[in-house]
Amino acid sequence: MGNPAGVRRDFDALEERRLRAVALLRKGMSQAAAAREVGVHRQSLYRWHRTLQGEGRAGLKKAGRAGRRPKLSDEQHEELIVILLDGAEKAGYATGLWTLARVGEVIRSRFGVEYDPSQVWRILRMLGWSTQRPVGRAIERDEEAIARWKRERWPELKKRLRHKGKRSSSSTRAG
Repeated sequence: MGNPAGVRRDFDALEERRLRAVALLRKGMSQAAAAREVGVHRQSLYRWHRTLQGEGRAGLKKAGRAGRRPKLSDEQHEELIVILLDGAEKAGYATGLWTLARVGEVIRSRFGVEYDPSQVWRILRMLGWSTQRPVGRAIERDEEAIARWKRERWPELKKRLRHKGKRSSSSTRAG
């Protein structure tokens, strides 16, 4: 069963479903009927029943979170944001461009945690960062020459429609 990809689990709802199933069992409903009633597989209900017998109701409480705990704390995330906002040059790089490799190096040197670039990207997205293109332009850029090229040379190079003449042999229209 499970959740579709990308859908977060609602731990409160899952706990409520387990507790509702247990209540049905206590009222004398069979495990198979209780499983159908709460919309779970029979094996899940059997597992919950065994947990209830072994650990009591506390064993059915919500997990609280899914997956591995993050290696960086919320405070470290905040500190990373400050470092990123200060710029790559202040962090010791020759240019102001942040790359995944550079952010990964900062995380490793500052916090002692090593991440794969794909995980660095996930962290940046979680922090609200997105890919950006540098806004700088070449110092040698000549706006007048660019405008002149667009005005005079580009029209000469641009393809023009050919005059309609004899049809191609690959034409699919009749006639």
